Amino acid sequence: MAKKKKAESKVAKPRIKRNDQVVVLAGKDKDVRGKVLKVFPATGRAIVEGVNMVKKHTRPNPQRQVQGGVLEREAPIRLSNLQVIDPESGKPTRVGRRRLEDGRGVRYSKASGAMLD
Repeated sequence: MAKKKKAESKVAKPRIKRNDQVVVLAGKDKDVRGKVLKVFPATGRAIVEGVNMVKKHTRPNPQRQVQGGVLEREAPIRLSNLQVIDPESGKPTRVGRRRLEDGRGVRYSKASGAMLD
């Protein structure tokens, strides 16, 4: 019996980048706006400022000057639950890609056509 080959998982390039202004589409923080702090393309998640706050219990660590206790911090949220805010209208918009005359690839707002990069 021959071994089956493992399917190659291809990671799609995320349409959301760091420092984008986004709105949450679903979940406990629906309709909350925030700035993207970090994107994880391999897992399809991002950390957004002030969204998906969780409590993290930490132990005191004198070597690292950590006092310990319960800290509140952002947890990653799925990219499918986020949408970029249009810089012109301030409303959520889909993101497209286009090539400029000089060969650079840029992201643009599908609603207004404004450049995002």
